[in-house]
Parts: sequence; structure tokens; C-alpha cells
Amino acid sequence: MPLPAPQPRRQINTRETRFRCFLRDDGLWDVEGELIDTKAELFTIRNERSWQPGEPIHHMLIRATVDSAKVVQEIAVSMEAYPHGICPQAMAHMQRMVGCTMAGGWRKAIDQHLGKAQGCTHIRELLFNMATAAFQGMERGRAEAAPDETPAYLGTCTAWDISGPVVAREFPLLYRPLAKP
Repeated sequence: MPLPAPQPRRQINTRETRFRCFLRDDGLWDVEGELIDTKAELFTIRNERSWQPGEPIHHMLIRATVDSAKVVQEIAVSMEAYPHGICPQAMAHMQRMVGCTMAGGWRKAIDQHLGKAQGCTHIRELLFNMATAAFQGMERGRAEAAPDETPAYLGTCTAWDISGPVVAREFPLLYRPLAKP
């Protein structure tokens, strides 16, 4: 379903994010995130420099290695492009995320360890979504789930509403029809 036609406009900024998940030969998982910001026109930050149209202002990459419980074992970060000379200093704080779990409380852990001036806004944005990317990549399929185990995603969106038709079809034992008034 396409968006409605927009009003006349001109493009100013493009932000691209990409997430990938890999199963390693040692049984651990690598979850990678990448963020690239570009401008459509010449862009200058006073006392820093200028960027040509299409030249990345931000280009940041993260790899988090997690175990099957989504606990971060290792983390690596790279800033290929950044607007201020001081930006790379934020990378040192990333090691604080080792030992954190990409599950409930993930955003709180990011804010606690990398919030405000302790980190980089763009790195935090990548980290927020890496938990979802890990879940999507590590989900081995409903058929492999234990029959008595309730999948964590039930009840988290319209499609997986425990009173909805998808759950009724895919997980009839977990389906809970709405009570009639």
C-alpha cells in the first residue's frame, strides 16, 4: 500500500540503516548495524568542514556478538564518517554494553551505560534496534519452539494479538478469544 502523493518538496537528508544477523561457526551470533547520513546539498558545519552532496556525514558500524540468551559477549564499533573531531571518543564507552542482554531492559541498559554525553546519539539509535534485529535473526522458526513454550512475540503487535486470527491459526492452544460483552 503506497503512501499518498506528497506535496511539492525537495529532499534534504537521507538516513539509511541496515541490520544483519549471522550465526557463527562457534555457536555465537553476530548482530551488525550500520547507519549512513547524507545531505542532498552542500552541507557545512561552522568551524568543522563541508560535505558534498551524497558524501556521508555519519557512517557508523557496530557488531555485537551475543550468545543464545542474547547476552553481549563482545562489541566492536567503527566511525567511518562523523561531523565533529571529538565524535570518535564516544567509541570507548561501547565496552560498557558487554554483559548486557538484548531483551527486556535493553533500552534502559543503553541509556544507563551510554546515555547523554557518555555516548553518541547515532550509535545509541543503532543499538536500540539491534535487539529487534537479533530477535529476527535468531528466531529459528515456530516449528522448532517447544510445544509448551509461549513465543515472546505473542501479544506484541496486531498480527500477534493473542485474540487475533494469526494466533488462532498458528498457536491454537495459546489463542484467547475476546470475551463477549
